[in-house]
Amino acid sequence: MEFQGLFPIWDKLAPQHQQSILSSVISRRLPKGTVLHNGSADCAGFVLIKSGQLRAYILSEEGREITLYRLLEQDICLFSASCVLRSVQFEITVTAEKDTEVYIIPSQVYKTIMEESAPLANFSNELMASRFSDVMWLIEQIMWKSLDTRLARFLLEEAALEESDILKLTHEAIANHLGTAREVVTRMLRYFQNEGYVALTRGTVEITNSDALHDLADN
Repeated sequence: MEFQGLFPIWDKLAPQHQQSILSSVISRRLPKGTVLHNGSADCAGFVLIKSGQLRAYILSEEGREITLYRLLEQDICLFSASCVLRSVQFEITVTAEKDTEVYIIPSQVYKTIMEESAPLANFSNELMASRFSDVMWLIEQIMWKSLDTRLARFLLEEAALEESDILKLTHEAIANHLGTAREVVTRMLRYFQNEGYVALTRGTVEITNSDALHDLADN
């Protein structure tokens, strides 16, 4: 699908703004593992995902990661244009979890249009509020939900994304998503296996009782 069909408020933009975007937008392929954006000092631009999957996460001083949210086809990454959002300094990293194709509007172009276009300014504010809502939800999960509940929910979400109950994930990768230590994830997965929820092999977690995981995730 072309850019115009993916951009949610394309028809609300003035013709001159549409032309400005079309003349500057960049199409880019990101192999799995590519770092698209790294910290508030970076300013990759306004990113629209054509296909694939991106992961937005933060990194502690000790090197521990935690996933903030995933971005899928037709999703938009606004924090990658951090220089547009002067009041927001977000030390966020965005990487490609799969081979991904994106459209990128250069930050300066996006900023100029946003200052002139009420529809784009409103859309940007709504998008930013939605992303902060995602982050606040995550904070609530970390503070109030036990790790077994969070792990169950993560495995079910991963299965839905991959459309498979066989997940090719290392314990370290899961720990990075959940913001905990690999050893803690290993102990919890072994508990899940003993309870018959999953089956573990090297680099793979197979969900064997999704109903039990759903019950746990709903706690």
